[in-house]
Amino acid sequence: MPQLRLALAQVNPCVGDVAGNATMIAARCREAADAGAHIVVFGEMALTGYPVEDLALRESFVAGSTHALRTLAARLARDGFGKLAAVVGYLDSDAHGPRDAAAVLYRGRVVARQFKHHLPNYGVFDERRYFVPGTTLTVFRLHGLEIGMVICEDIWQVGGPITALARAGVDLLVAPNASPYERDKDDTRLALVAHRATEAGAPLAYANLVGGQDELVFDGDSMLVDGRGELLLRAPRFTEQLLVGELDLSGGSARTVGRYAGLDVRRVVLADDPLPAYPPGPAVPVAEPLSEEAEVWNALMTGLRDYARKNGFGSVVLGLSGGIDSAVCAALAVDALGADAVYGVSMPSSYSSAHSRSDAADLAERTGLHYRVQPIGDMVDVFVRRLGLSGVAEENVQARCRGVTLMALSNQHGHLVLATGNKSELAVGYSTIYGDAVGGFAPIKDVPKTAVWALARWRNAVAEKRGETPPIPPNSISKPPSAELRPGQLDADSLPDYPLLDEVLDDYVEEDRGFNDLVAAGFASELVERIAALVDAAEYKRRQYPPGTKITLKAFGRDRRLPITNRWRERATP
Repeated sequence: MPQLRLALAQVNPCVGDVAGNATMIAARCREAADAGAHIVVFGEMALTGYPVEDLALRESFVAGSTHALRTLAARLARDGFGKLAAVVGYLDSDAHGPRDAAAVLYRGRVVARQFKHHLPNYGVFDERRYFVPGTTLTVFRLHGLEIGMVICEDIWQVGGPITALARAGVDLLVAPNASPYERDKDDTRLALVAHRATEAGAPLAYANLVGGQDELVFDGDSMLVDGRGELLLRAPRFTEQLLVGELDLSGGSARTVGRYAGLDVRRVVLADDPLPAYPPGPAVPVAEPLSEEAEVWNALMTGLRDYARKNGFGSVVLGLSGGIDSAVCAALAVDALGADAVYGVSMPSSYSSAHSRSDAADLAERTGLHYRVQPIGDMVDVFVRRLGLSGVAEENVQARCRGVTLMALSNQHGHLVLATGNKSELAVGYSTIYGDAVGGFAPIKDVPKTAVWALARWRNAVAEKRGETPPIPPNSISKPPSAELRPGQLDADSLPDYPLLDEVLDDYVEEDRGFNDLVAAGFASELVERIAALVDAAEYKRRQYPPGTKITLKAFGRDRRLPITNRWRERATP
């Protein structure tokens, strides 16, 4: 039986770097050709990066994308890879508007195009703002095999393009994707891809992007399943990878044209000659799944690393308070960028405890990052005396002096400032705007406080298993959290215990449950009213917080968008 050798190119593009992305794609095509692949599949909009947001509305950017696509096709032929069919995602446009598209490059030309049909408009997706949906489906014939194309959301729709292609008859489906990371999403993906393959009665090649783009992280998890839904290949997550495997395909699908499931199917012939024969390639192992903590840590590392790298920052600076949040952020930064690129600053005030200073120093020694102590007591005293501050105003000016210090070091040395707040604190407004909220990126912005502790314990356990020094001081994990802005202050003075707070926040923020539902779930009415009021009142702070990596179903910013001026309050209703 003829064997098709297929390559899945799991690549990390940068939005807007069309020339750089084209060079990256060409390099992967060379690897695929050297491995004897007949076809290579890239992720959704790999040529432009994803999501392009309002760049899709710029004629110059669309023209740059389509020009780069044609140039890339010619380049592949010139470099000797013209017989390799490359499926490349890109941005296109026609008389109706911008299109999320994929093209087949073959023998120096763009020989087939496919436009995305289903445009997601939920969560982080806003594609109906930018794109016009496709109305036809393209099947291309390569070495006698009928290959259909679908793009990302199209495989999530029941009775849509997959159904149409199944009825039209295909030997293989290829699916460029840009599927962002969320916890536990890999299990959903595999089940979906397997189901769609069995529905089509044909193998399905799912190629996802990898890497960070602002708040989003693409985790890869590219895979190939056969027509019975059995997993054949699966790429490791959070890493670029060219995955090459073989499929036994006899060809001979119906090869009909017409209209199926309300969609027109058109066919394009690339090559009718038999499959070129190659010796069987080596067996490719299926990547093992990651634990929940491992996948979250990798997502956070990827988001931080790529945000810094793609925006031209070679180093980061952050405040080290001795607490758990700054410790986890520092450990993440060291893992993502290397200790030599991380600068930690201890900024004690008159209220700082001895352990906050010693724990910060301990962290620096454990991780090897650059460390300095910059007391802020004199700065705070000037503001307090000149402005006659007391109470909360005096507390917050300490945080703001720290923010000014970090921004000054950023300006002087070119560091990216990291904000170290977690999702629980951000939810209830337990942060000082222009103080600890200052920065260019917030690595754990979407990580609840209880998950921060879990990640710290996991990361230390991994280090111990490797025979390395655990990066996070045990005292930072075990001691009660405190902002240390007044004598003896603890977070518990102002907030419910974090396990309880996170439980309520999960229902209120992630699930959008109202007052009555929360009380019916067993939470005290006074607690629900108090937490809901804190969350609602802090919207203006969240709007001014730096971007940070999304890991949950509903991250602040892209996923959850509420008006700042808003008098609706959650209370008991009849």
